[in-house]
Amino acid sequence: MLRLIGLVVSIGIADSLNPTTIAPALYLATSERARARLIEFTLGVFVVYFFGGVAVALGPGQVVLALIPHPGRRLSYVLEIVAGVAMLTAAAFLWGYRDRLRSREVAFTPRRNGRSSAVLGATITAVEFPTAFPYFAAITAIVGSGEGVMRQIILILIFNVLFITPLLVMITILTFAGADAYRVLSAGRAWLERHWPVVLAVLALLAGVVVTLLGVTGFAAPHHNDFGSFARRFRHILHP
Repeated sequence: MLRLIGLVVSIGIADSLNPTTIAPALYLATSERARARLIEFTLGVFVVYFFGGVAVALGPGQVVLALIPHPGRRLSYVLEIVAGVAMLTAAAFLWGYRDRLRSREVAFTPRRNGRSSAVLGATITAVEFPTAFPYFAAITAIVGSGEGVMRQIILILIFNVLFITPLLVMITILTFAGADAYRVLSAGRAWLERHWPVVLAVLALLAGVVVTLLGVTGFAAPHHNDFGSFARRFRHILHP
């Protein structure tokens, strides 16, 4: 369970600085009724992302797992390595195209069509959900671990709390920074527009290395345990 928590934390932190959610959140944080609108937006993002992940894990994930006769722990280690490689691939892509990505317009200005901020957050998340590859990598490793349903849901919950952490930080700034909140968040918005591809690439690289190492070391541990068990049985035969 601890290794899965490490995997979820690594990928969750890397995925949390997603400009698709942070850019509109920064816009809302510098608008009228900023705190209330940002809380609504955060709830919309969280609900769709969390229940979407649970639906994938308990639906298609369990169906695929049921088709594998004896998954065992080795499958979980393989899936951890797959998740790590996926993060490393994403890091390479972000770094390779960082200049082109930086030149794109990442700021998102919500349309003034009367929709609530909660609906806005839910809509953005639902549209982006099919391309949430880091999330799917984490869910794949969680499902393949063989943990019980409740533990899988708890792990997905941990991931989602980490995913909305930047939004919670903005809400905290709006709550306690007072008159300086607008200046701080405006500076954060400008900084994100300039550096988000590099930041995401570094976070994805770190997460990929950690998750891949978790899978690789997992393969080493069972061999060691198996050998130790064999040695004990052999000694018992020689010295009953």
